[in-house]
Amino acid sequence: MSGKLSRRDLVTAACAGAAAALLPRTAGSTSPPQVGAVITGDELPAREASWYKKLPESRVECQLCPRACQVADAERGACGVRENRGGTYYTLVHGVACSVHLDPIEKKPFFHVLPGAQALSYATAGCNVECKFCQNWEISQFRPEQVRSQYLPPETLAEVAKRNGVPLLSATYSEPVVFWEYVRDTAIAGHRLGVRSTVVSNGYAQEQALKDVLPLLAAMKVDLKAFTERFYHDLVRGELKPVLKALEIIKASGTWFEIVVLLIPGQNDSEQEVRDLSRWVKANLGAEVPVHFTRFHPTYRLTNLAPTPIPVLERAWQVAKAEGLAFPYLGNVPGHPGESTACPGCGTRLIRRVGFQVLDNVLASGKCPQCKRSIPGVWS
Repeated sequence: MSGKLSRRDLVTAACAGAAAALLPRTAGSTSPPQVGAVITGDELPAREASWYKKLPESRVECQLCPRACQVADAERGACGVRENRGGTYYTLVHGVACSVHLDPIEKKPFFHVLPGAQALSYATAGCNVECKFCQNWEISQFRPEQVRSQYLPPETLAEVAKRNGVPLLSATYSEPVVFWEYVRDTAIAGHRLGVRSTVVSNGYAQEQALKDVLPLLAAMKVDLKAFTERFYHDLVRGELKPVLKALEIIKASGTWFEIVVLLIPGQNDSEQEVRDLSRWVKANLGAEVPVHFTRFHPTYRLTNLAPTPIPVLERAWQVAKAEGLAFPYLGNVPGHPGESTACPGCGTRLIRRVGFQVLDNVLASGKCPQCKRSIPGVWS
């Protein structure tokens, strides 16, 4: 299919053409609204969260991300989308999609997952960190009642993708870890219909939550923001160590994954930091993990910096190759050779890309047609 999925497509695919209207419900209701309904304010549907433990005095501890928020009654966790109600923790964004689009899988970016395929991408409000360079801050840094959303439960997303011939679902844009139950249930619904799920995440997640969902995914992309705790503290309001641990968990799970590093001038783009990062990836995750070095453009709270100079990106690309990474890439530089996939064995160009478009793909059953070397990824 081509073009965008309209709101009408999203509703009628699941409702067989029935008109979707918001049902009158009381504030804080745990009953779901009608599929396709616009969600505002007190109409947020509450659903008990899956990863938390109860504490004395009606408090709870969230077990989704390393923040491990301890939340008092009638309060929310740091992500703003999970609320304690009388000692029971609820997610307020299960099925509450604030953004749904049809994207090329290369936009995520995934370069080793069904090249040229489309992905039905979805997100809710909220995030568990605050990157000063966030491209989607209008949804990630707001609570769900502050953005316009639509009730699209997992089965609806899966059915829309199936009916439109879209092979992939992708939880992306904000931070999927904060709507992890929605991700899990959408992956399950998609699996029943032969539609696979992917996740685009910051990797800021606790071990058990990751392990519970990874087997349901075809692939996961992790933004490794930098390779210093200083950067995470100052520009992300998070920590590096838990992200490195998450990457090791993903590797051990066998789920395909790729890494993106957004290079920001003067912050995380030094040759030494790229070298240290590349060495850690090779030693702990393997030489064949794709690592995308992406160009920064000023946004959100970092509008005082210039875009990343292309020579800086090229230096990182060369350093990663010199350190033994088989599949380093460049991002946000349309037409650069660093966007394309070459065989690390014989150098044959296997997939030629310009931006998010695949122009050529000569892979043969996941192998180089010249030297027959297997290229890791999700190819069929």
